[in-house]
Amino acid sequence: MRTKAIRGPEASIEQPPVGVISATSVRARAATLSCALESGAGCLPIGGVDRAQAAIARTAVRTSLADGRTVVAFAGATGSGKSSLFNVVAGSDIARVGVRRPTTSEATAAIWGSESPSALLDWLIVGARHMVDQRVSPGMVSDTAPVDQSATSPDKPLTVSPRLPGLDLDGLVLLDLPDFDSLATAHRVEADRVLDLADVFIWVTDPQKYADAHLHEDYIAKLSAHDGVTITVLNQADRLTPEALAACRSDLLRLLDADGVVDAEVIAVSAKDGRGVEDLLLRINALVAGHNAAVERLDSDLRSAATHLRSSVAESEPSLEDLADTSLVDALSRAAGIPVILDAVERDFRRESGVCTGWPITRWVRALRPAPLKLLGLNKEVSSRPGLISRTDVRSVLGRSSLPPVTPAARAAVALATRDLGDRAGRELPQAWTDAVTDVAMPPGEDLGDALDQAVVGTSLRARDPFWWTAFGFVQWILAMTAAVGLSWLIVLAVLDSLRRPAIATAGLGPLPYPMLLFVGGLSFGFLVSLLTGALGQVGGRRRKGLVAARLRDSVAQVARDRLIAPVLEVVDRHRMTREYLESALKPA
Repeated sequence: MRTKAIRGPEASIEQPPVGVISATSVRARAATLSCALESGAGCLPIGGVDRAQAAIARTAVRTSLADGRTVVAFAGATGSGKSSLFNVVAGSDIARVGVRRPTTSEATAAIWGSESPSALLDWLIVGARHMVDQRVSPGMVSDTAPVDQSATSPDKPLTVSPRLPGLDLDGLVLLDLPDFDSLATAHRVEADRVLDLADVFIWVTDPQKYADAHLHEDYIAKLSAHDGVTITVLNQADRLTPEALAACRSDLLRLLDADGVVDAEVIAVSAKDGRGVEDLLLRINALVAGHNAAVERLDSDLRSAATHLRSSVAESEPSLEDLADTSLVDALSRAAGIPVILDAVERDFRRESGVCTGWPITRWVRALRPAPLKLLGLNKEVSSRPGLISRTDVRSVLGRSSLPPVTPAARAAVALATRDLGDRAGRELPQAWTDAVTDVAMPPGEDLGDALDQAVVGTSLRARDPFWWTAFGFVQWILAMTAAVGLSWLIVLAVLDSLRRPAIATAGLGPLPYPMLLFVGGLSFGFLVSLLTGALGQVGGRRRKGLVAARLRDSVAQVARDRLIAPVLEVVDRHRMTREYLESALKPA
């Protein structure tokens, strides 16, 4: 059956009509359960997963084999008389009955119908196969049919009698299993193996062993979810008085109710005199006539497996708002060395301010000093379009920076923040899911460190050059030229005076000649402008630091979302899908 892979269980399969258990509905439930196993891989208990996978595989095979056939297994403890009862129901001595125990060593099949379901029996691995003659009814005693006393003895059950009106067992495959409490290990293993595959369970017990803990705890209680295909038979009823039989049957019903069997039924029979066999045959006939015992068994298996797995997921998922909180981003920022970078950004801005607006003669000295960002391996290429921020501000090929190694304190802060992230995301989940969340929330240190380093290297640390750099730089050149003119003028006057040339009248302002005013004024105003641009550089450096801090914080937050939060969200989303699939697999057909 094709299924469409989607993220939700509600549309993953085509659901059959409500209330109908069919092969289609069983396959649909198996597909939903399979999706739950896939989404919950690694977080579901191994035992539950193995149980579910076995049920899914059994569903796939059983629904493709012998459609309409009903496999009924007689199971019981040693000495319960199940083989004798099997022969009575089959109408012939098929199973070997004897005094020595155990007698039955392998499963034996009695088949009603015109053809033997070979593929089904091969899957069941049942070699002993006997076709039942439809003209001979299963043995019973009735008011109109005298008992064949020659066929009845203390050691031999009744086997042949007239046909019960309305009985049609065509399609029945009746199995006589080895004793599940046999001293031979191989016999117990064989009984358990076939019980895993049978459609209907008939638990055959007797007045001596009906309260056996092994029967109730290891078999009936564990298969209590299959109450629709479970029949309990109290054999050897001929050994009890009517009062004792009623009391024994009532006590057995009480035990079945304690085992969790809903609407338990107990049929008192006697393989020796045929008592109650008619009721047993009618009950088997009803199951065979319904043609859905197999899918009911499979449906119960799948729902039981889903119920077992449902306890390994929570009722809901935790709220995941504000996972990338301030503490996490702050811890990652410290680990990425952002405080060091921001300090370098501020100093780099002040340096560039001095280079662009400082005294033209001394600014070249500043330009020769290495830039703080360059020392960290974070210097950016100058934009090809001055004044604009472009991709040329970022390295075309990301490399590693020269930032100092992460301090132990920063590492501890990151570990604490990621652990807190895992705790908050997995607080309401079962332990296995909490462990999965914690694991993905704490990736290997080197991987996270590389991601942070690349995020820093890939973040532009430049911005638009301030307009006052150009303005004050032009003013500084004017002042430098003014001082140079005044100095040149003074030099000329000094040379003429040294050559004893006639003095040249020099205008001035008061006692100060203009050459001196130009020279001193150029130097003084240049110094004052340098002081002003230095103050502006400090203010601009702090603003540039704030701008870059916001960019770097966004980059670090993106790393947190990609490397820490996204994996956590994926685990939580897998939990949600698993829960929804299991809830869908538990819904009634």
